[in-house]
Amino acid sequence: MNVIGLNVVLILVLPFLMAGVIKRVKSFWGGRKGPRVTQPFFDVLRLLRKGEVVSRTTTFVFRLAPSVSLAAVVMAALLVPLAGNRAIFSFEGDFIVFAYLLALSRFSLVLGGLDTGSSFEGMGCSREAIFAAFVEPGFFIMMAAFAYLSGHPSFESIMNGLPQAGNFWILNVLAAIGLLIMMLAEGSRVPVDDPATHLELTMIHEVMVLDNSGPDLAYILYGTMLKVFIIGSLLANVLIPATLPLWAALAGFAGMIAAEAVLIGMIESLMARIRMSHVPQFLFVMSALGITLVFIVIMAMVKMI
Repeated sequence: MNVIGLNVVLILVLPFLMAGVIKRVKSFWGGRKGPRVTQPFFDVLRLLRKGEVVSRTTTFVFRLAPSVSLAAVVMAALLVPLAGNRAIFSFEGDFIVFAYLLALSRFSLVLGGLDTGSSFEGMGCSREAIFAAFVEPGFFIMMAAFAYLSGHPSFESIMNGLPQAGNFWILNVLAAIGLLIMMLAEGSRVPVDDPATHLELTMIHEVMVLDNSGPDLAYILYGTMLKVFIIGSLLANVLIPATLPLWAALAGFAGMIAAEAVLIGMIESLMARIRMSHVPQFLFVMSALGITLVFIVIMAMVKMI
């Protein structure tokens, strides 16, 4: 199997396993046995077999939103380097397309939530859009720093060019922390959001999809799991050296994805969701890390010149 085929398998399999590991870790810390690791796959399969209940107040926008959202996330996944730091599609400026594909996914869900005419879902849509506005600048600042440092303008070439930057290991660590914050925000995880909450005042992502059911809800669940996985893949490739052989890079990649799932499960088990008013401050840390990366890169380049 070539690297491209292997990446397709990873996109189809690892998001479910990653979500399953998170659930098992949370069950462990809660003193429960918990579901099996493969349970998220069967949850999505069960929803695909169910019928749908659609409000008479909605239009075609509501019906299209989950499909458009999932398609956008899948297209974004094709641009992310996975096994062996190889992406299925790679071109100059693909990280910009990646960011706006995620934005398109979010935008479609927001439109679907607003199309129901519910003020409650409108509240969640507003919160989702506001918090996303704090994540996007930090991502672009970090990618700009790495693109300048590596001398390449695409995900794949940036990841493969990072080892040429010398002993700037601190940059990789700062970027990993920033991507972890992005993963928690985009995946609607604690401390930004709580996927298991039922409190009206604290719901963000979950409230947008209250009217979705059946296959549409399955698309949304898989899209959310896939977003966590692909951002986790970026985090993994930032820390894994690109000079490793394929088998070692694949083993390291799988180990990093498993470690990220355990870390997310521990975060959700050991800390509470932060107050809504403090979420922007938490997300601004990502931009602050990106600005720090830019200053370090500029100073390093000036010194080298």
